[in-house]
Amino acid sequence: MQDDFDYKSAYEREKLKSADLAERLAEVEDKNQELQFKLDRIKNNPIWKASTPARNAMHFVIRQRDRLRNQGSLRGVIAKIKYKQIEKKAMTHYGTESFPSDETRKAQESTAFEKEPLISILVPLYNTPEKFLRDMIESVLYQTYGNFQLCLADGSDSEHVELVRSIVDEYKAKDKEALKSLDRFKDRTRGLQDGSRISYMKLEKNEGIAGNTNHCLEMAEGEYIGLFDHDDILHPEALYWYVKAINEEDADYIYCDETTFKGDDINKMITMHFKPDYAIDNLRANNYICHFSVFKRTLLDGTELFRTKFDGSQDHDMILRLTDRAQHIVHVPKLLYYWRSHAGSVASSISAKPYAIEAAKGAVADHLRRHGYDHFKITSTRAFETIFKITYEVIGTPKISIVIPNCEHAEDLKRCIDSIFEKSVYDNYEIIVVENGSTGAEIKGYYEELKNGALKDIVKVVDFYENGAHLNADGSKPSFNYSAVVNYGVECSSGEYIVLLNNDTQVITVNWMEELLMYAQRDDVGAVGGKLYFPDRKIQHAGVVLKLGAHRTAGHSHYGQAGMNLGYMGRLCYAQDVSAVTGACLMVSRKKYDEVGGFDETFEVSLNDVDFCLKLREKGYLNVFTPFAELFHYESLSRGLDLEGKNAQRYEKESEHFRTKWKEVLDKGDPYYNPNFSLDRSDFSLNVEGYSSLRTQ
Repeated sequence: MQDDFDYKSAYEREKLKSADLAERLAEVEDKNQELQFKLDRIKNNPIWKASTPARNAMHFVIRQRDRLRNQGSLRGVIAKIKYKQIEKKAMTHYGTESFPSDETRKAQESTAFEKEPLISILVPLYNTPEKFLRDMIESVLYQTYGNFQLCLADGSDSEHVELVRSIVDEYKAKDKEALKSLDRFKDRTRGLQDGSRISYMKLEKNEGIAGNTNHCLEMAEGEYIGLFDHDDILHPEALYWYVKAINEEDADYIYCDETTFKGDDINKMITMHFKPDYAIDNLRANNYICHFSVFKRTLLDGTELFRTKFDGSQDHDMILRLTDRAQHIVHVPKLLYYWRSHAGSVASSISAKPYAIEAAKGAVADHLRRHGYDHFKITSTRAFETIFKITYEVIGTPKISIVIPNCEHAEDLKRCIDSIFEKSVYDNYEIIVVENGSTGAEIKGYYEELKNGALKDIVKVVDFYENGAHLNADGSKPSFNYSAVVNYGVECSSGEYIVLLNNDTQVITVNWMEELLMYAQRDDVGAVGGKLYFPDRKIQHAGVVLKLGAHRTAGHSHYGQAGMNLGYMGRLCYAQDVSAVTGACLMVSRKKYDEVGGFDETFEVSLNDVDFCLKLREKGYLNVFTPFAELFHYESLSRGLDLEGKNAQRYEKESEHFRTKWKEVLDKGDPYYNPNFSLDRSDFSLNVEGYSSLRTQ
């Protein structure tokens, strides 16, 4: 009867909880509708519209004030401004200043690779302006690697076709002359059209980007295929570095970093996109690979290049399909592609091609179905219409064990547990509080409340030192070992999935467990972490970057930035692969936790969570950060790492242990953090070190 009574009481509690949540959601919806009505009324008011300049000026002043506060002093603001000026100067390194000198050009042109494949570069033409066409062709002909074929399929209308054709003929004649001095490659071009490396086809009608590019492929003779837009520019060394990757890494799919520029000057850069290495979750959410894709032709066997049903996002569809097939995807972390921004280009605005949004969703959906996902939802995020949130189906309702180490801190622990119970809509969970050394009456009183109160069926308090366990031989308590405490908590839990949670966290997102679980359930995923905020809504955690920070071990990306910041290239708005996530909020399946042996207890206090994630990565699992599981983390903004005295000595000892254990991994760099970024800043600033005239003092 007692079991039956407990079951009924638990059921009644969940009914009340669900009813309360439904009521609160209804209230929020009503409030939102009311606020939207008021907002629309304000925006449509003539006085509001007329006061726009004054408001903009006021907001500028407020931003400067906030910037001053964030830096802590005027000196901090000045330092940041100086850094940004240095960074702006460093940007010129990626424009024409980065082009090869005569000496470098000669060295690269004379380099004899073991493999020197013909690379067919496909360019669909349509009413291409003369300036754009000449810039594009010259950037290919000026490559330091000469074994290429430029394939041009022209869908231009009658008003433009003669100009386009005459320009192409002009460059074909020039290339024939140039080939006379390229003894190494001229024999390989004999089979190409007219003995030139430029092949041209006039199409009967314009078939759009996808159709026109497919006609380019009909002319291609190369072992490798490259995709290039008719209004963009290639860095002179692009093909050289790609062929180097083919030889050294057996690359069958290659891409590089890129920039958008305005006008006719590539040095006038708008954005610089420094990309991570291949990351499937990033790619599903956002076509970050984009330009300049070159791939082995055999990847196309049995499939199309561009599928016209995805016109507008044909490249995203193609990249998803071919990277699925590729064995050696290589990212060249060099800015080698210049994407021209002009009226009507996607680089200028996605609104120029609104159909691209639906095409991109369709491409991602098709990819997910190929990978066995039947039930999912793809929605645009606040970052951009083609940066997506993918909601995977949660399979069943597996039990989740939330393990919370605790010593004293009754107020923090109560806030944490109350938020879990009050906010969470997922109901099959238990909370394991691992008591480790508390002596205060307040925390003991709260433990009694948990054992005998409304949460007694959900929360279990286990004593790390109970019955003399984990004590020294003389009965004294050893120095604090967070890893050992966590491992003990997991041992005492019974869930299929484990959540490691700090006692000073507070749930924000009602479906935070589902957002973590949808990734933790995937066979290819190890650890999953959420987005953590300080109490002032600045970011505490949004994924871990290896070698970031003074100790060159690991640090948090986007640390201290405003909570509503979009992040670098929108990275705070979509789930993505990372090297590690913080143990302050980490979900992993019990099976995978056990597979890697849990937390390494030789990392007593610091870096144990990063070490754990790297062990998962070593087993071939991905670690994922999702911004859609949000919590507050009441870690002190001023405390930092307490790197003073014994704590500093302990941290340096564990840092050295970490650097030694993971030396090979650290030497390679973080695959999800581009080497062009600074390791001294967490805001994705350019690495200005190495430019002696630009170094900070």
